[in-house]
Amino acid sequence: MFNLAKLKPTEGKFFEIFDAHAKCIVSASRELELLIDNLADAEIHKQNVQAAEKAADKLTHEAIDLLHKTFITPLDRDEIHKLITTMDDCLDLMEDVATAISLYDVQSVTSEASQLAHVVTATSERVQAAVAMLSDMKQAREILKACEDIDRLESDADRLLRGAISKLFREEDNVKTLIKLKAIYELLEAITDKCEDVANIIEGIVLENA
Repeated sequence: MFNLAKLKPTEGKFFEIFDAHAKCIVSASRELELLIDNLADAEIHKQNVQAAEKAADKLTHEAIDLLHKTFITPLDRDEIHKLITTMDDCLDLMEDVATAISLYDVQSVTSEASQLAHVVTATSERVQAAVAMLSDMKQAREILKACEDIDRLESDADRLLRGAISKLFREEDNVKTLIKLKAIYELLEAITDKCEDVANIIEGIVLENA
């Protein structure tokens, strides 16, 4: 017998997954900031970043699996897929930074790296705020404000990156150190770029559904 229950929408579950995933983003960003500010405990914080990335990866697969099983979705299917996979990209980049610091055997970092990591955390927190409101389009204005904050923070990170690289080429005589730090700077800024991509997807969802 045909089972109608299989076609029942599970709308709330998608938003729960988005929320849980956004929490992983914030958790990983805070651990990454702690790693950069305290290299003595880098391995512990790297493992914590990796744990958050793995947890988020499971949530991504859960969301994609749910897409295939859900007859009626709360948002456009492509939007759901783009949102969860782009959020996952944020965590992949955070893991890349943590791994790079370990692989490159970075012994010290600059204040610029610390500032960029701080902006990454602030951006991640605004992503979490926007995602948390996504299930209620009555909060469209607040969601769009969080997205504007993300755009502003990405611009801040871009300016920090340009200044950091300029200073690096002026003041760093050790070529190996220069290459290592330039790569770390660029990866950190790339996280904010990816957060901005998340914000752009959310803005599109709001404009289509509000």
